[in-house]
Amino acid sequence: MPAPAVRETTFQGQPALQLQLSSGDVAIVALQGAQVLSWVTADGAERLYLSPRSVFDGHTAIRGGVPLCFPQFNQRGPLVKHGFARNLPWRLVDEGQPVPAAPHARAVLALDDSGQTRGWWPHGFAARLTVELRPAGLRIGLAVQNTGSTAWDFTAALHSYLAVQDIARTQLTGLDGCARWDAVADVRGVQQGPVRFDGEYDSVFAVAPGPLQLQGAAGPALTVRQSASCGNTVVWNPGAALSARLADMPDDGYRHMLCVEAAAIDQPVTLAPGERWTGWQDLQLP
Repeated sequence: MPAPAVRETTFQGQPALQLQLSSGDVAIVALQGAQVLSWVTADGAERLYLSPRSVFDGHTAIRGGVPLCFPQFNQRGPLVKHGFARNLPWRLVDEGQPVPAAPHARAVLALDDSGQTRGWWPHGFAARLTVELRPAGLRIGLAVQNTGSTAWDFTAALHSYLAVQDIARTQLTGLDGCARWDAVADVRGVQQGPVRFDGEYDSVFAVAPGPLQLQGAAGPALTVRQSASCGNTVVWNPGAALSARLADMPDDGYRHMLCVEAAAIDQPVTLAPGERWTGWQDLQLP
């Protein structure tokens, strides 16, 4: 009998789920924050960056993988930075088994409003995060429904930390011609050519019309797609100086990661009672 496609496990002492395919592809998802922590393709290569200094205590934000920013991105509002969803325990509500015609593994995790969340953010919501693993591919989708009696808005991002060999030899293509806000220099403009990295980089782009290609200086390029409902792409690397100041990041951690995030932040999403929003990011190797 084949092993289950989705099974309970632990990671750094914390409850997690393991998604595994017969091809050898494996993903690990922490129940805290429904955060994907690892995506290993069949060739044995880790495709996500997880800081070796991350804190695993069940409530502190985990540095790396794919944290979920919800219902607030960064400090654009009164809540804790990037919202509370990444710090709370989620629960598994559905899983899909691989079938020969379409080999994949899927897990759906849930977070609903509670007395605790309403103390921070007084709204009724149902959030569902779907992780789908397929050969050489990973898709993460977020669905949010307003279960309350009044309209509210939110911002969100799938804050993917992608592994690269050396940021100095990394480039991201596909954003040429897109509007860009350089958050480091606080300058607005239009991207010209590939995005390359030398020092701290933090920019919010208007979503590109097509997929992005991340070339990490070795091996095939990673194709990054996102839903049109995510109107922004955020690209971030802390650079040497900021990386050295981050307690949960090695001094040289910046060299081996690049955040490419599917985000809905410049235009907050407004949901009337009963309305639902969905957004996703898709990562694929050849």
